[in-house]
Amino acid sequence: MNNKNLERWHQVVLEKDFDLLQELLDENVEFHSPTVWQPKLGRDVTAYILQMLIDIVENFQYHREWIDGNNFALEFSAQVDGKNLKGIDLIRWNDEGKIVHFEVMLRPINSLQLVFEKMTQRLRDAGFIPKD
Repeated sequence: MNNKNLERWHQVVLEKDFDLLQELLDENVEFHSPTVWQPKLGRDVTAYILQMLIDIVENFQYHREWIDGNNFALEFSAQVDGKNLKGIDLIRWNDEGKIVHFEVMLRPINSLQLVFEKMTQRLRDAGFIPKD
């Protein structure tokens, strides 16, 4: 099942298949953002944030993948407004093929800050956080 899960995840990211994203996320998935300390809980908020991240970055590419049972660590690179970034997606699946834990780590700090600013603006525009 691990190879199938990996293939399905690549389909989400590379083809921007957000219907499949909804299907893969467990209803109670725990998402750890690179920009906030507290995890977000639930399929809808996780899907929304992941869609934003996928939309914000350009030239996204996975490089190395480590799989240990239902735990994946996927190294990637991308750009945001021309700035290079590197990161790792840590994904844990349950035995039913649903993502139950997702954590994103990004570097360097200037790219992380730019992602934070873009995400904050989109969340404001969508009415999730108050405008200044």
